[in-house]
Amino acid sequence: MNTPLKIVFAGTPEFAAIHLQALINSHHEIIAVYSQPDRPAGRGNKLQASAVKQLALIHNIPVYQPESLKDSLAQEQLSALDADIMIVVAYGLLLPTKVLNTPKLGCLNVHGSLLPRWRGAAPIQRAIWAGDQETGITIMQMDEGLDTGPMLLKNRVAIEAKETSESLYLKLSLNGPQVLLDCLAQIHQLPQEIQDNTLANYAKKLSKEEAKIDWHTDAEQLERNCRAFNPWPISYFELAGLNIKVWECDVVANITNSKHKISEIVAINKQGIVIQTGKDCLCLRKLQLPGKKPMSASDILNGRSDLFTFGTTIV
Repeated sequence: MNTPLKIVFAGTPEFAAIHLQALINSHHEIIAVYSQPDRPAGRGNKLQASAVKQLALIHNIPVYQPESLKDSLAQEQLSALDADIMIVVAYGLLLPTKVLNTPKLGCLNVHGSLLPRWRGAAPIQRAIWAGDQETGITIMQMDEGLDTGPMLLKNRVAIEAKETSESLYLKLSLNGPQVLLDCLAQIHQLPQEIQDNTLANYAKKLSKEEAKIDWHTDAEQLERNCRAFNPWPISYFELAGLNIKVWECDVVANITNSKHKISEIVAINKQGIVIQTGKDCLCLRKLQLPGKKPMSASDILNGRSDLFTFGTTIV
């Protein structure tokens, strides 16, 4: 068994908590956890602790929640912990150079892509959005740049034809912890691979504005958007004053020889509601009306057939 390490863990969402649990279950010692400050959440807008903080408290691990790690007091607190290494997973705060250099072995980051592809905040979603065939986990030695540090270990994961961000997130959350533990077991032997910056691209955050369907876009891209934006922010369109969310859809070739207008409903059948796009058609299979649960298109048509009629153009 490799030598136990004194680890400081920094992370915030459930994805990070899954990695923290794996470290807690290992022979390594988690001496402290860093997580973002509690944020308002839920209908009552009450302050809620992050998934990482909740897990740490269950295991009686000290939790630190500085607003910034640029603060001298926060940096002194970290230094006093005398950690061997800091593991960072979806923490959400920038680590200044002084922090990166504080642990004896520096700071490692678990990133949800095959770097240098998809540096940035939304690598899982952007891989689906772009139509990538694979993605994975990269363990990286952190430096001052945004996901630019030398790589230590990678694990590849296939992106299936109907993969959503939710399902891919689950795959990576199951693979990531073991890749991290394998990396720590070889931490003194693994060579550092410098990233080729010419192959890099940026995974910008998703937005609700981006999720609005532009029917001039080709159907293949819109179908990928639908899967990439699931479970948030969810692709949607406006019809009869309603924001209607699209949870599932398929690409179909233009179904007649006649010329349809872009955004026109060209067919309604058991499979769904077929709409002309900039190229080919999009068949909407699972929709959600405001205040309702997601339902199959056929079930929605049974109750609201007035919303979707042949030849209607969706603005």
